[in-house]
Amino acid sequence: MLILPGLILLALAAVPVAALALRRAPAAAPAWALLPALLFALLWMTPEGATFRWPWLPSLGIELAFRLDGLSRLMALLITGIGAGVFLYAASYMAGHPLLHRFLATLTLFMAAMLGAVLSDDLLLLFVFWELTSLASFLLIGFDAQRAEARRAAQQGLMVTVAGGLAMLAGILLLGGAAGSFSLTAILGQGASLAAHPQAGWIVVLIAIGCFAKSAQWPLHFWLPNAMAAPTPVSAYLHSATMVKLGVYLLARLNPAFQELALWQGLLTGAGAATMLAGGVLALRERDLKRKLAWSTVVALGTLVTLIGIEDPLAATAAVVFLLVHALYKASLFLIAGIVDKKAGTRDAMQLRGLGRCMPLTTIAAVLAGLSMAGAPGFIGALAKDLLFTAQLGVPGLLPSVALVVNAAMVVVAGVVAARPFLGAPMATDLAVKDPPLAMLAAPAVLGALGLALGIAPQMISTLLIEPAAAAILGRPTGLTLGEKQGDDWVFAASLAALALGLLMFLGWRRLQPTLAGQAWLDAYGPNAAYGRLMRGISLSAVAVTRQVQRGSLRGYLAASLGLVFGGAGLLLVLRGGLAWPLPGAWATPAQLGLAAVILAGALAACRLRALFGQVMAAGLVGFGVGILFLTLGAADLGFTQFTVEILAIVLLVAILARLPFHALDARRRAERRRDAALALSVGAIGTAVLLAVLSVPFDPVIPEWMGAAALPEAKGRNVVNVVIVDFRALDTLGEIAVLLIAALAATVLLRRVKRAG
Repeated sequence: MLILPGLILLALAAVPVAALALRRAPAAAPAWALLPALLFALLWMTPEGATFRWPWLPSLGIELAFRLDGLSRLMALLITGIGAGVFLYAASYMAGHPLLHRFLATLTLFMAAMLGAVLSDDLLLLFVFWELTSLASFLLIGFDAQRAEARRAAQQGLMVTVAGGLAMLAGILLLGGAAGSFSLTAILGQGASLAAHPQAGWIVVLIAIGCFAKSAQWPLHFWLPNAMAAPTPVSAYLHSATMVKLGVYLLARLNPAFQELALWQGLLTGAGAATMLAGGVLALRERDLKRKLAWSTVVALGTLVTLIGIEDPLAATAAVVFLLVHALYKASLFLIAGIVDKKAGTRDAMQLRGLGRCMPLTTIAAVLAGLSMAGAPGFIGALAKDLLFTAQLGVPGLLPSVALVVNAAMVVVAGVVAARPFLGAPMATDLAVKDPPLAMLAAPAVLGALGLALGIAPQMISTLLIEPAAAAILGRPTGLTLGEKQGDDWVFAASLAALALGLLMFLGWRRLQPTLAGQAWLDAYGPNAAYGRLMRGISLSAVAVTRQVQRGSLRGYLAASLGLVFGGAGLLLVLRGGLAWPLPGAWATPAQLGLAAVILAGALAACRLRALFGQVMAAGLVGFGVGILFLTLGAADLGFTQFTVEILAIVLLVAILARLPFHALDARRRAERRRDAALALSVGAIGTAVLLAVLSVPFDPVIPEWMGAAALPEAKGRNVVNVVIVDFRALDTLGEIAVLLIAALAATVLLRRVKRAG
């Protein structure tokens, strides 16, 4: 169906429209929220199972393929639905900003990339959109480019996610080779047979690295809280509901193929549990509302990865419900944190208090989202928590204990973010604290209210959204109905214990937080510090290498390059027994030997003459001799091209050299001349040996015959040489033209500097 690529093309086409139109009419920014709302409506009406396929690179088996199933539908609805609220919020939050149009255009680009990633049915196409989300998030995190914190956070996020993406690309290529296709439908259609492939271990590890980097799994989790340097709409959209869940999405998508592999289960549950624990502890020590929510997002991502690693229908259902619930309450709380920051002038939870009297509507929205996050009865968050406990308590080991402690920590985060700023006596501030405009309050209020509405009637989404998505993760129907009691009394007791422990920790958080924040070793030896040391090490290593390599001598650079290339070629030629003489038919004729003598005389003259212009003319003799040699071999086109290039080169060299102030023609010492002569003779000898070895191999006419036969029907050209240059090796020719252009620009700059100096 054309609707699927049409949705992505519509979003991509809207990017330049936003950049141009909103720059001229910034007052129309709130109306831009209609774009994701329209995409949401179209996705809602598109039937599940819709597909689109169009050959992209048929020779490599790569297609522009899109598919809408339960999992991709849920993700696409979250992307567009929450996107509509965030776009509306951003128009008011950033009203008056001179770059509002650029911000919304970049946010639109990110939305298009996310839609492309979750709707793609080809792994390489998915990877293209995957990297586009990294690029768009880099621009959004570093939007306030004048702030060093924003620049560092943007660079860190890009480095981690792109490095992980490269590992994932290697895994995708291995997976495509093992499955015989890059189509997700074809890969998943092979069932669990891929788990028995000899390269299954490498595939799992490499893809998991990319997904862990994208979804902030330990030890690659540190970039996500640092990304809170971005504007609040970015934090609410990218880092709670969309981009950070892209890695979770791909793991869930590939789960049916590898869920029976012990490595897959152990890697996901282990990394997920470690991420949950690290995120929970680090969330308790934060005072900044956005960073606190970011660490709780790390916990949620670890929880989702853990659930995917548990091969159980209940775990798949729990993952889908929690994916939805977390997107609702976390986006709402991020947006509320932005409102509090804008109205109260701070995000420090230790300073915020008493805002409920001045901001009653914001307080209601915050309480709704906070209760859903804490898992209070009656909210969809409570249902998600019961499913989580039921799935996790059945796993042997430390996971049940980790889940209990981490859920208690999330109750604390919910209380600190959604309750503490609004309770108590009003804080002292010079700002006029009040509820924001409706455009800013609409999205967090609606998202918070949805948590209550879905908790009252979960059947509304059970058949339509939850079951199809869970079936896509599991690879088969789950047979579960949302709203039915899944856990036993132990689950109910564990849920109450987590809630009670969380309330106790919340009451003592004011004393607990300074103790945890004072643990300097967490900052000194954590992954974030390790990343900083790694980047400094790379920088110092680059400086050291540059000092050794870049010594300011052009002759030295040429000697090193020629020695490395030709020395390696000569070594391989000797070690592999490649030295050989040409076949009898390849020997030169007397006329060609005479031309070779002329060329040799020109080369010797260029080396021995003292006058600079004499050297240029002697070098030209070499070029003209080569051109005549081409004529004797029947390559008239190449011969005349060589003549033209040689004439232009001589003219340009003479024109340039006449303007340059040479004080000494050759300042080399005798020893340096001997060294250079030895290098030149060695390079010439090795090049001659390579050419002789090439001529010793029988000529294979397959390629030239194909080019001659395909020149007219394929490239519509009768001159085969021209067709080869401009069609068959067009990229190579383009590269040569680019080199000439760069050289011409460099010569122009050099001449202008000489002229100014004169």
